[in-house]
Amino acid sequence: MILTLFVRNMTDAKTHILVTGASRGIGRAILDGFDPGKTKALGHSTSGETGLLKADFAVPEEVPQLWQDALARLDGRIDVLINNAGIFDPNPITDSDADWLESWSRTMQVNLTASAQLCRLAVQHFQDRGTTGRIVNIASRAAYRGDSPEHWHYAASKGGMVAMTKTIARAYASEEILAFAICPGFTMTGMAEDYLESRGGDKLLKDIPLGRVAQPEEIASMAKYCALDAPPSMTGAVLDANGASFVR
Repeated sequence: MILTLFVRNMTDAKTHILVTGASRGIGRAILDGFDPGKTKALGHSTSGETGLLKADFAVPEEVPQLWQDALARLDGRIDVLINNAGIFDPNPITDSDADWLESWSRTMQVNLTASAQLCRLAVQHFQDRGTTGRIVNIASRAAYRGDSPEHWHYAASKGGMVAMTKTIARAYASEEILAFAICPGFTMTGMAEDYLESRGGDKLLKDIPLGRVAQPEEIASMAKYCALDAPPSMTGAVLDANGASFVR
């Protein structure tokens, strides 16, 4: 019995990790936060900078190809999937019907559907290998609080990601396939910096009791904990990181 447990623990060690949207900001911090001596973490970006896998999540067919490319680079094995890739483009209701719908659909594809595609592939991969696995989805405070009038689509995509995470957790906990969601508020990334500047940063900061936005490394530490150390009983948890600007 002791030998069996030891073998299983060795088999289920979380060492092979795929991080999407890892060119900068939260994704880069997550990727850099893993110890290369203990893990083999691989990142993705749309343009495929040096060392990162390339895939445009606006093109559905490129998502499963990314999974296959990652398997090829990770010895045919992925233990942890971290979905971080996303876009935050404005979509004012004054746009034409066609433009508004196109922007809505693109955000849903990149932020939610591509993540769902990868979650499905990850669950099937864990099941086929007969091992445990973990999924960490980087959602947003907007999933619960909503967002600006120009970002209905962004809030909806992140709300869907949270609901998807909870569903995966409930569906596969008996197989020790675990799922977690992290909901940051404003984080000091290029995407958030542009938004803060356009909306008057000082005014927005007054809405954050902590008095500042989060740093990417703070969110990365939470993602790393969920990926490697969080107890199985935590599956389905949604972790907030918004400086108390929204509490549930």
